Amino acid sequence: MFGDLFEEDFSFISNNHCGKGKKSKPRDFEPPAPRDFTNLSGIKNQGGTCYLNSLLQTLLFTPEFRGFFFFSIAEALFSLGPEELGTLDDSSKPDAKVRIIPLQLQRLFAQLLLLDQQAASTTDLTESFGWNSHEEMRQHDVQELNRILFSALETSLVGTSGHDLINRLYHGIVVNQIVCKECKNISERQEDFLDLTVAVKGVAGLEEALWNTYVEEEHFENENLYRCGACDKLVEASKSAKLRKLPPFLTISLLRFNFDFEKCERYKETSCYTFPRQINLRPFCEQTEMDDSEYMYELFSVIIHKGGCYGGHYHVYVRDVDELGNWQLQEEDDKVIEDKALRDTENAKEIENPLTVLKGILSEEEAKQIPVDQLGQKLLEKKGVSWNKKYRKQYGPLRKYLQNHPQIFQFSPDENKVGLKEKHKLTFKSDFQGQDLQSPPQKNDVQWDSEKNPPSLKDGSAGCHWFDLNDSKVQPIKEKDIEKQFGGKESAYMLFYRKSQLKRPPEARGNPRYKIPTHLLNEMNAANTELQKKRAECDSANNGIDLHLHLSSCYTFHNGALHPALTWKESVVDLTIDRRKTLGSLRQSIFQMLESWEGDMILSIAKPLPAGLHLYQILDGDELTLDGIGLADGADVFVWNGKEVGGTKVMTGPDHEPVVLNVLRLAEYNEGGKGQHFTESQHVFSCSTELGELHRALAPAGGIILKNLSGPEKEAKNWEVLLEEDMNKTVRSVGLTDGCSVLILDSHDQSFVNVSSGNLTAFTYDISWLQVKNFCRTGDEEKHVKITATIETVMADIKMKAIRELQLEEELANASCLRPVSGNGKLLSPVPEDYTVKEAELKMGSLLGLCHGKAPTSTQLFLYFIVGSDHTASPEMEIVVEETTSVKEPPFLANVFPICMFLVGDSWHLRRIDWCYEAGEALSQENATLKELNVCRGDTLVITEGKLPPKGFLKIPIWWFKFSSPKKHGEPAEDQVNGLTCQMDALQVSPAGDSPEHIHTDMDLCYAGSIEIAGEASLEDLKMQALTLPCCQEQVVPLPSFLRAWTVDSKRPGKLLRSNKQRLNDYRLGARVEICIEPLQKEEDLGPHELLLRVQMGIPGERDYYDSTDLVWDISKECTAWALRQKVAAHYHLPVEKIEIAKYFPERFEWLPISSWTQQISKRKRKKKLESLQAAPYHLKDGDVIGVKNLLLDDTKDFSTLRDDIGKEKQRQLTLEKKKSQQAELLQHPGFSKEKLSMKHRKPEVALSINVGVFR
Repeated sequence: MFGDLFEEDFSFISNNHCGKGKKSKPRDFEPPAPRDFTNLSGIKNQGGTCYLNSLLQTLLFTPEFRGFFFFSIAEALFSLGPEELGTLDDSSKPDAKVRIIPLQLQRLFAQLLLLDQQAASTTDLTESFGWNSHEEMRQHDVQELNRILFSALETSLVGTSGHDLINRLYHGIVVNQIVCKECKNISERQEDFLDLTVAVKGVAGLEEALWNTYVEEEHFENENLYRCGACDKLVEASKSAKLRKLPPFLTISLLRFNFDFEKCERYKETSCYTFPRQINLRPFCEQTEMDDSEYMYELFSVIIHKGGCYGGHYHVYVRDVDELGNWQLQEEDDKVIEDKALRDTENAKEIENPLTVLKGILSEEEAKQIPVDQLGQKLLEKKGVSWNKKYRKQYGPLRKYLQNHPQIFQFSPDENKVGLKEKHKLTFKSDFQGQDLQSPPQKNDVQWDSEKNPPSLKDGSAGCHWFDLNDSKVQPIKEKDIEKQFGGKESAYMLFYRKSQLKRPPEARGNPRYKIPTHLLNEMNAANTELQKKRAECDSANNGIDLHLHLSSCYTFHNGALHPALTWKESVVDLTIDRRKTLGSLRQSIFQMLESWEGDMILSIAKPLPAGLHLYQILDGDELTLDGIGLADGADVFVWNGKEVGGTKVMTGPDHEPVVLNVLRLAEYNEGGKGQHFTESQHVFSCSTELGELHRALAPAGGIILKNLSGPEKEAKNWEVLLEEDMNKTVRSVGLTDGCSVLILDSHDQSFVNVSSGNLTAFTYDISWLQVKNFCRTGDEEKHVKITATIETVMADIKMKAIRELQLEEELANASCLRPVSGNGKLLSPVPEDYTVKEAELKMGSLLGLCHGKAPTSTQLFLYFIVGSDHTASPEMEIVVEETTSVKEPPFLANVFPICMFLVGDSWHLRRIDWCYEAGEALSQENATLKELNVCRGDTLVITEGKLPPKGFLKIPIWWFKFSSPKKHGEPAEDQVNGLTCQMDALQVSPAGDSPEHIHTDMDLCYAGSIEIAGEASLEDLKMQALTLPCCQEQVVPLPSFLRAWTVDSKRPGKLLRSNKQRLNDYRLGARVEICIEPLQKEEDLGPHELLLRVQMGIPGERDYYDSTDLVWDISKECTAWALRQKVAAHYHLPVEKIEIAKYFPERFEWLPISSWTQQISKRKRKKKLESLQAAPYHLKDGDVIGVKNLLLDDTKDFSTLRDDIGKEKQRQLTLEKKKSQQAELLQHPGFSKEKLSMKHRKPEVALSINVGVFR
């Protein structure tokens, strides 16, 4: 009934991205995070196990249950060890009876208590349940799990000293009694329970529900009498229920989910439902003579469900009975941190605490979080001094300081924004509404003192600290917060009470190791040692940064940048250092590595640029950390004296960055008659170089310079002339960066171009390069490289150059190919490697893709093919075959048949794809080779089912069609609607085979058969051959011109075929065309601009029409509403202003009036824009029905008929029947809902089960 009730909602989980310069490692290699300040461990969610996690945490915080699994508890109830349960090492032995579920539960509890990790995994436990088919991804009811888990534990512990564990801790008895009012005979029946289910609907709280069940009596009287077994007659009686035996731990399940039989849907009771912290069960018990303490129970766990009937999430509030966790509210943490910050400051009175300042700034912000750099700016505005000047020396970088106070500041997932965490109130009361019915409210209000540690509560109040355990997340809460779970979408679902008499021994307080077996203690100790080791390794790896030290003695300065005098490997020294160390430590490490270094040592940030290595800022401040100065992993550091390299002064900083420009000049010769080619060279200039200096360096003899900042260089619109008045501007200010091109044109070269308004408007030379993009996904797939080439360059050489430029492995050359990329991004057929650029028919500047796969040879064909007639549904596949292969040869079939095994024998043939991506010409010469059939590289073929017609012939199904008016006068409207339905059904019948059954002659459309006719035949020949079919021989047709031919499109008459003398091939009918033939009363030969319409005049005073007539309308001049009104008025000899017309849409039973709207006039050209009826919303075409109203006799403008009303009513009834069928399915399957049928497909419900071995 409650399928999908526990579907997880993980919208609160965010993606965390590594910051700049930090090494990102796979999550699997990182050790689990340690416990947070609560010192309690959560449980990982396996995808849908929040219900299991909540119940396991409740059992963990039941010390008497937990203690049982660890040998014994203080009361010495049980003692279980490996000698009774077995060991996990023996679980794989076939004859060993290992009680694996208790062992895994024991091990999980040990991890939750002792292992220093933020969250434990339940994978081993769920595997012991036998959940190996993704059961952990399914959601179930926690109340159901509670019963099934207890049953599995009882079965697992059979034959051990703990066989009655569940019985002793959770078993209770309810007795139902019926008392006869005449003979006072008592009839009773006992019921065992592990949990009590109580109603929520219509009840204010737990005490009222218990009172209604175990105090109120039901009376049998009047017509509702009870047959007494002692009196043997119907008598008046009273029925009641009482609690006969109370368990030490009382579990209460709240019935929050119900079914509304009127609406046929499930719903969740979200009304307020109170429950007390302490409850006295005396009024509900059969025996009441014992002391009050025997009936007092205290709440210690609340399992909460958040969500609705079809999805949600579980978490649990638990009371820390043994005080194992560190319960400290946020205000206490703030106070402790502030006090520590003041104590650490030597002069607290004189130096202001930055914690208070930052909190004050963030608290004034309206937004919850602001960027970290904006926080620093606001600090500068408020105090008049920056963080670096006032606080950095003592507290470190601002971001680091914020990260060191996670209890106060909260970062966004990307760590770019920071804000204050929400505050909690300082005072709370331990009691809340809902006290027991007999005893007065408990007066033990506690005031929280933020200046002292949490008080130690005595005896009955011990362990009164509460925590919210939400899968992996654990946080302290106030006891008063439980009141928030009385009602709403997030509300209590299960309650757990313990007897107030149960006391914990003093040695168990705050001692998670209490009574844990030695072997588990040893296992946890070893696991913690291993965790510490892995965390140290991970910390070192995460904080270690690799620096590349460039030594000045190994570099020379030329062409505006630094270049290694030796190889790159010999010029660079790699150094790994902790980012938390200071710059002074880095400098000392470099001194130790370079023992021969003399003089000052200056460290500068370096950056490899296309021109070479360039230096930026100098690193100073030896007391600052490497992270604080922004030194990232993989940074390049140049070690020098700060002045010169090799005797040459070096300019540093971003203002002197070298820029590499591609300088193009037109060549002096003409190649291949295709225009001028250019020569290319690279020049380096400082970004601060003025254009005048650039002009003198590149064009000393004069001329003009054009720049290209972006776009293909072969397009003239991308070139811009550098003007004379811009010569004082710098290279950077005009946008020239690395890779930009400049074109140098002297006086002779300028004759080849036309320069107007500073832009190049004509360019007539070919560009001698190709673009290559990496599609192999082994590197940067978005990177383009330009490969210089001529029309005689071999494609293999271009591929090798591209692999080197893309810095890919050269082994890729034997397993890759170059494929041209079309304008829409499609990869075209690979180019043979022995082709030249000219033979491959590539234009200079074209884009090629470097793709996986071996390139075809010059004798092979790369082809696309599609299987089946539905080209949109079939994926486009690729094959490589020899051009000498024929269609039916085994080499070709070996490539094709593994994909289309349903095609056998000769029941298939090949067709080409035509220009509109439909099956076109068939490859009729099946024994000819692909080369002989002119199948070219990159062609697309369609593998079509069916025997191949003879060469040049078409196989066409023929239908016999006789148009009838939508309304035949005198015929009942109901029959007309049914008739139309039959016509539509007839259109949907597909001819199967060569001899389909003849459809009933009363229908307007029937299948006549199929014909094979030459594509060169005329339409007249097709009509003549159609008349020879058996179904058409009885029709009297004097000439083919007395027949009208239509195509069948979308299973309805579509395109009208005109001109009897035109060849069938000229119509471009396609491979799977169907034709319907309509007989006429007179000859007809429609022209290309004549539109055929069916017009029918309305009967005055009736919602009916006369029989329709054909109207041929010449639309060569215009196809407007006014022109159509004139044509129709002339046809019926009526004034234009006295008629109204409308188009009929039979599939919707609707009419759309055609009005003469005002012609739109363009404001700019003052020219009328005529609206064609062939466009929206009318889409007028051949065969459309036009209704006509004669306003002289009938002034109603309603075109609908009784037939339309009946048709719409039938459509409405079909919709209602569909809804009724859905409601009927709901009644038959109450587990389904309207939402499930109409909105969301929900997973099928699967019964929850735990597999247990046999131990009897």
